[in-house]
Amino acid sequence: MKQLLVPALLALLAGCATTPPTPLAPTGPKIDTTYTAKGQSSRARFLVLHYTVSDNPSSIKILTEQQVSAHYLVTNGPQPVIYRLVDENRAAYHAGVSSWKNYTQLNSSSIGIEIVNPGWTSTPEGGRLFYPFPQEQMDVLLPLLKDIVQRHGIAPENVLGHSDIAPLRKQDPGPLFPWQRLAQEGLVLWPDANRVANVRPIFEATLPDLFWFQRKLATHGFAIQQTGMLDQQTRTVLSAFQMKYRPSDFAGNPDAETAALLEVLTTPANAPLPVVPTPVTTAPVPPLPPATPPVPVVPETAPAPAAPLPVPTPVPPAPMPAPVAVPTPATPPVPAPAVVPATPAAVNTP
Repeated sequence: MKQLLVPALLALLAGCATTPPTPLAPTGPKIDTTYTAKGQSSRARFLVLHYTVSDNPSSIKILTEQQVSAHYLVTNGPQPVIYRLVDENRAAYHAGVSSWKNYTQLNSSSIGIEIVNPGWTSTPEGGRLFYPFPQEQMDVLLPLLKDIVQRHGIAPENVLGHSDIAPLRKQDPGPLFPWQRLAQEGLVLWPDANRVANVRPIFEATLPDLFWFQRKLATHGFAIQQTGMLDQQTRTVLSAFQMKYRPSDFAGNPDAETAALLEVLTTPANAPLPVVPTPVTTAPVPPLPPATPPVPVVPETAPAPAAPLPVPTPVPPAPMPAPVAVPTPATPPVPAPAVVPATPAAVNTP
């Protein structure tokens, strides 16, 4: 009897072990995904780049354990690694108080990428020393940017730095970030060098006022107050613009080159730019011929006196004729006046 029970029990246990577990009942309503709407777009309109101002371990710890976060982290080192920390369909807390053009609070409409970089250190003279981005890091970052931009349809003018969307608070990714290389890959809006060179002489001749600079910076996308003064906010925003497009000098001064860059970036590519007036050239005036020396006036020789003319002998006047008597005509007799009958007065006709 025991010999029969033992195999049966083993078979029962084996059957229990191989029986698949009962799947859990799906939670929530049943969703049919047969149809897909045509009218839709990605919630991600902007791509924002940052530096971490820390090393790899600290960057990972801060971005995973604290409130601040980003969708991606690109590490530093010989073989950089890309970490996805937040799903692209969710908002990461990387932008903070931010704006660009007509959009504010960009956390909900952007994808944030943190790049491990020390940022900057102060120099003994009171300046700032920024750190470059290694080639290996850029070689990893560029494919990531291209993939995100392609999948979400993000326009080149919306690939930005933290200093673009929050210029009064942030400087990252700094003046040594290779924005121009991104532009060469078609990822970033960049001014045409020939158009800048053509329009720059206008601003070298006459620099616009501060209202002009502030309006152009606002048109480009910055949040800036229109004060007409070179105040701290204007210098800071100018510096943020220059760090990206003219990193050789980002002191925040409104100069002719910055004006030319702003003019080109805020003018559509197919629209005409202000024309440098062509200087009017006039034909050279020929020199006057040398003055002709005056011809000396030679006084004429007085003519010889003429021979005296003969004086005629006066002729005595002829004697007046004697008067002739003229007979006086007889006076005719005056007739007596005739009697004229009275005529009636004239009458006015109507």
